[in-house]
Amino acid sequence: MSQKLQPVRGTHDLLPEDSRKFRFIIEQALSVAARYGYGEINTPIFEFSDVFHRTLGDTSDVVTKETYSFEDRGGEKLTLRPEFTASIARSFISNSLQDSLPLKFFYSGPAFRYERPQKGRQRQFHQIGAELLGVAEPLGDIETIALGAQILKVLGLGNDKVKLEINTLGDTESRNNYRDALVKYFRAHETELSEDSKTRLAKNPLRILDSKDEGDRNIIVNAPRMMDHLTPNASSYFSKVKEGLEDLGILYEHNERIVRGLDYYNHTVFEFTTELLGAQGTVLAGGRYDGLIEMMGGAPTAGIGWAAGIERLASLIDFTGKIKIPRPIAMIPLGCPAEKEALKSTQWLRNEGFTVDLGYKGNLGNRMKKANKANAVVAVIFGDAELEKQAVLLKDLDKGTQEEIALSNLISALAPYKDSH
Repeated sequence: MSQKLQPVRGTHDLLPEDSRKFRFIIEQALSVAARYGYGEINTPIFEFSDVFHRTLGDTSDVVTKETYSFEDRGGEKLTLRPEFTASIARSFISNSLQDSLPLKFFYSGPAFRYERPQKGRQRQFHQIGAELLGVAEPLGDIETIALGAQILKVLGLGNDKVKLEINTLGDTESRNNYRDALVKYFRAHETELSEDSKTRLAKNPLRILDSKDEGDRNIIVNAPRMMDHLTPNASSYFSKVKEGLEDLGILYEHNERIVRGLDYYNHTVFEFTTELLGAQGTVLAGGRYDGLIEMMGGAPTAGIGWAAGIERLASLIDFTGKIKIPRPIAMIPLGCPAEKEALKSTQWLRNEGFTVDLGYKGNLGNRMKKANKANAVVAVIFGDAELEKQAVLLKDLDKGTQEEIALSNLISALAPYKDSH
């Protein structure tokens, strides 16, 4: 006996109910993003591996442990995207969009990481996100965060369910000063660090602050603070971001442990977090990355953005009453002549914008049961006797009433049922 086929570990099928939830999240987010002036962008699911190796770094966990990379038949080294920002930066360079700045992009779609599957985390996962390119001022940070907050609010995830945490990585000088302080501190504890952190210490010590190793976490507690190494300009920038959020009534907490280990990140980093999923989890996260596009070979270009996991959002949202599913009209033909007429009438109604469920086989009782299971609002019953009179029976499945109408009057008779939910 052959083994039953299953989805690949870390992937799952999105059946209609889940697909409706995903579509709701994407459409609501896109609608809000459009009001902020964001246009939708779609990049390829796979890129040349160098796109991610350059940006994420050869020592990052994503590149060393989690990417799905392969060589195609032409010998090109390709990688399924583990995140979107690098792909959008590549698109900006490839399409020579420098003269079109500022640019606002909204995206949605799947990404891929070889992680240990667990609740809310799959190897193929889905994200929505936004990127703002070409705005180097604090206003860009404020508006980007405001967009994320508004989308969460529209989805029903307001301040009672999520909280905004922000931090600053400062400017280049601040970051260099902080890096030197971290190296000095971690060197004194090098023998106690995990092997991964020892590697990071030599290449990018800020990544140690992201370590999940328990021993590393104990050392990190007393590590130097970024706030003690900010330049006056960096400190002023962060103050303006906080002031702007306050002006908009957006609540936040300053969390100094939010970091991004990659060199192209600077100034503001932020996360919307929740405790509704058990352990505190990140719902939406982002930051400023003014050095990314230059690192990829483009002209120096300011950038800031965020991403949110659709699976995690879906697990937090109460969808009750939010997803409207049209109730169909059940077409129930009885006999061969009626089936032919029902097929024509079904197509006619669908062309006029009606949602119609065409019954395929079974007696009247079975077809009525199927109509009720489909939550049909009304049944159109064709029988030989009715067809002889060029008529049909119309049965209101909520009221239980029934009437005979002329086939030529079918559209007008069904008009009251057209937008039923």
